[in-house]
Amino acid sequence: MKSTHDSPILVTGAAGAVGAIGRNLTAMVLSKGHKVRALVRREDERADALRRLGAEVVQGDLTDLASMHRAIEGCARIYFGMSVSAVYLEATINTAAVARHHGVEAFVNMSQMTVTQMSITETTESPQHKLHWLAEQALSWSGLPVVTVRPTVFLEGFFLLFAAASVREADELALPMGAGKTSPVSSVDVARAVAAILDDPAPHIGHIYDLTGPESADLDHYARVFSKALGRTIRYRDAPTSEWSEKLRAAGLSEHVVHHLTVMTELHKQGRYDRMSEDYSSSPARRRRAWQTS
Repeated sequence: MKSTHDSPILVTGAAGAVGAIGRNLTAMVLSKGHKVRALVRREDERADALRRLGAEVVQGDLTDLASMHRAIEGCARIYFGMSVSAVYLEATINTAAVARHHGVEAFVNMSQMTVTQMSITETTESPQHKLHWLAEQALSWSGLPVVTVRPTVFLEGFFLLFAAASVREADELALPMGAGKTSPVSSVDVARAVAAILDDPAPHIGHIYDLTGPESADLDHYARVFSKALGRTIRYRDAPTSEWSEKLRAAGLSEHVVHHLTVMTELHKQGRYDRMSEDYSSSPARRRRAWQTS
């Protein structure tokens, strides 16, 4: 049964940049007839755009206790997502503590699929991956009604944002991923899955959903996809990791983010992203119903 309450759904990270889930999720949840309270870090044109969509916009900081009380009070369902950050664990626990205080009925946590391959004895070289793993542990201890969503690498990040310049300027898909295969998923598809969960969360409480794109393939394959879409030949170049990392630093990304992204490329080389999940589109009937959006 769907909840009959008329309280808004909290969407964190609602004003995120390219590849973020929050803005798409806000629009999708609103289209399903729910109210949305959109949490943003600052008042700017992106916050105004959310208001035009019909969302109630609240400015705040995920690591600030008072901010999260203002954001969560009166909400029964929460989407928690945050970009790569050294304070990710603090933000998760701060939000979860306030959510528990207010007795929410669903807490949808956006994690990472790499956590699937981690344990108390196995981690990666990325501090961000460890923070995600620890956050999942804390949420499992919290007693909150949690639904965990673990997408693989986002299409919009590595294949659009980070690859755009080399494709545009040199007809190259220049990424340091070796011969590894990968199954990128669109943030729009991930938002669609989260919207379905938030619309009727009860059947999903306690579940973990691993989300991949429709295929796992090497970078030569994705270069051919670019070629077909653009009408000109795009070739994959296995860029040196140091060269690529320096470009990220030059673009102003923090060392924490650069380290995380660089580790992701190394994991691609090791074949760690060559994985497929049926949790999204071709799953058993129980899960297939979960993603119905009509």
